[in-house]
Amino acid sequence: MRSWERALSVLEALRERGQAAGHGWTLDTELLPPHQQQVNTLESQGLVELACREDRAELSALEGRPVRWAARLTPYGHDTLAYGQSRPRAEPSPGNAGPGRQLVELIPSQMAALRVFVGLAGQLRVAPADGLADQVRAASCDHGIKRWQLYLTEEQIASVAYGLWLHRMTGSAAEANRFGREYGVVHSTARAGGEGSPALDRPPSAAGAAAPGGARGSGRG
Repeated sequence: MRSWERALSVLEALRERGQAAGHGWTLDTELLPPHQQQVNTLESQGLVELACREDRAELSALEGRPVRWAARLTPYGHDTLAYGQSRPRAEPSPGNAGPGRQLVELIPSQMAALRVFVGLAGQLRVAPADGLADQVRAASCDHGIKRWQLYLTEEQIASVAYGLWLHRMTGSAAEANRFGREYGVVHSTARAGGEGSPALDRPPSAAGAAAPGGARGSGRG
């Protein structure tokens, strides 16, 4: 278990025991010594508060015994735990990507444009495809090749092409051009019609690049 995973497990234990007790504190008899040591580390990071003498006296009166140590989450600890339990998770390996999904690898500038696109979902007339924002949040980066990896349906790939087309229309064509070369998918306003969803052109030279599970175009440059 990695250090941040251990920290989250201790924060979760403090929250659960504090809620069960009703007063928010986790007492000395409820955590093993190694966990208490971890709490001390979390206290130095501002995530945990240790009971002062007055707090321990009140807890001792409630418990009917001397309480020599107690801890509870600070607001920062609470928020760290809430975020940690909801943080984006890496996508499964290609073998577990699921039927009808294709591995799509984006360079950083493409990923940055895509994040802007999904972030505008509430303002756009042609909204990102269902599930695309979740895939963007869950995307993992292969730092060896500097590519963000997503597993997308055909509809989501079309939506990416539309987002990159918007990026192209407002400044930079490089990202949309690269996506068209590698996946053979470009947005076409001439074919979009009035249905409120992106329309695609697939250049014949790249027709095989966008088949689910198929190989991409060879160029990375």
